[in-house]
Amino acid sequence: MKLFTKILFVLPIALTNQLALAQASADISPIPKVSDEWRFEVTPYLWGTGIRGTVNLNNELARSADMSTSNVLSNLKSGGMIAAEAHKGKWGIMGDLISATLQNSGSVPVEGGVATVADRITLQQTILTGAFTYTLANTKDAYVDALLGVRAIDITATLALNVDGFPLQRSISKKTSTVDPIIGAKGRYRIADSSWYIPFYGDIGSGGGTTNVTWQAMAGVGKTFNKVVDASLTYRALYYDMKDGGVLAKTTMLGPQIAVTFKF
Repeated sequence: MKLFTKILFVLPIALTNQLALAQASADISPIPKVSDEWRFEVTPYLWGTGIRGTVNLNNELARSADMSTSNVLSNLKSGGMIAAEAHKGKWGIMGDLISATLQNSGSVPVEGGVATVADRITLQQTILTGAFTYTLANTKDAYVDALLGVRAIDITATLALNVDGFPLQRSISKKTSTVDPIIGAKGRYRIADSSWYIPFYGDIGSGGGTTNVTWQAMAGVGKTFNKVVDASLTYRALYYDMKDGGVLAKTTMLGPQIAVTFKF
């Protein structure tokens, strides 16, 4: 009887606590609120990009690039990726920085196996996107910013060739730097009044002198854990089609991205 009395006493308390926790979780909204107070976000991330396209080394030599995400990660020598935003009212500013050095080596036997031609291609790239933003929609379930800015890319491709056993070596290098205006939109959509959301991003640009067209797109799923931390898993693609002389000709970088956002 005493045990039954304890159960009757403890069970309502436990149920009340669980309901309170569930309600607290439901109250955590992933949708930012526009206000006159400054708000900031810093997002370190890892983009496991694959590469498809053509790397131009000069007007006569081009290397086809078809590297999976695992290939790129195994060939990654150094790199860093981070994004940040600042907002006050409906206006804001954002920036995104990608810096990476990739290196891939291979060899091909020639002359019936008497000699081997070895090559090593190194791709060094820095991509910086910056834009001003303006909030177009801010409801209970959706947040959308329009953006207008630029994307700058500095990329160097180097091909080193040598014939094993012979004093024959050659190195070919090509560098391209360009800044392109871009226009686009970004935001998030809340899933079923929960702390889960769908993040999205898209932009397109041209007119930097070297670039015919460049675009970027991203979408996935994210979760807001509290007022300070978000996490997301998305799929991201970045495309460049450069004019004659540019390093990247119809080249797409695409793959999964995992990110953690700190808000303050």
